[in-house]
Amino acid sequence: MNVRGAVVDLDGTVLRGETLLPGAADAVTALRERLDRVLFLTNNPTVAPREYAARLRELGIDAAAEDVLTSTDATVAYLRENHAGEPAFPIAEASIVDQLRDAGVALTDDPETAEVVVAGYHREFHYRDLQAAIDALDDETALVGTDRDATIPTEDGRSPGSGAIIRAVAGVTEREPDAVLGKPSATTARLAADRLGVPTDECVLVGDRLDTDVSMGERTGMTTVLVRTGVSTDADLADSDVEPDYVLDSLSDVPGLLAGE
Repeated sequence: MNVRGAVVDLDGTVLRGETLLPGAADAVTALRERLDRVLFLTNNPTVAPREYAARLRELGIDAAAEDVLTSTDATVAYLRENHAGEPAFPIAEASIVDQLRDAGVALTDDPETAEVVVAGYHREFHYRDLQAAIDALDDETALVGTDRDATIPTEDGRSPGSGAIIRAVAGVTEREPDAVLGKPSATTARLAADRLGVPTDECVLVGDRLDTDVSMGERTGMTTVLVRTGVSTDADLADSDVEPDYVLDSLSDVPGLLAGE
């Protein structure tokens, strides 16, 4: 197997909540010893890359901000390319709003002046947010979502994710989003490939979700590995049109796969 780079999901693959999954640190070390580059790619929009890197270091995985790419990074890139300078109304957690602001996105707190609405993960999502969405999206205002994950893996099971918020906004406004970033979007795939600096057909993508991780890898010609430590189950696999190249118990099995063991 000719693999030079790896795209590795975080939540459900390396981490579950704040806990490192068994064998993950050793697996990342082994991948780095074998490959040119390992990139962590997550659909969690709430944690900035520098904060993710610090969290990984605390758990025993050496990481810098440039080793992490998030769905908020992809959202910022999309807004710069398609809505530069346009006032954006966020329906999202404060941490996402802070990242958008820090990246130079023009934000507004008045939905009626917005030219784009950015919807994402929001644990304090409220009825008033639905009203704001109606007020903002009653014209040609664009609707952009940070990522499509309807649920996210946690230490206690699963919790609602960005996709749940985006679907609520889309439902109440009776329109589909103009774009949903994160995996498996083309914007995210391009950013990941650029960051890796390795042709996609020489990359392996490892993740726990068929609809995001494996789907993106499949679309871009990467070797795909589904791990059983997160969201997608064997039952999901049996019913899915998305087919990973390999199904393994965990990230710790990937170095052996690449070594032909």
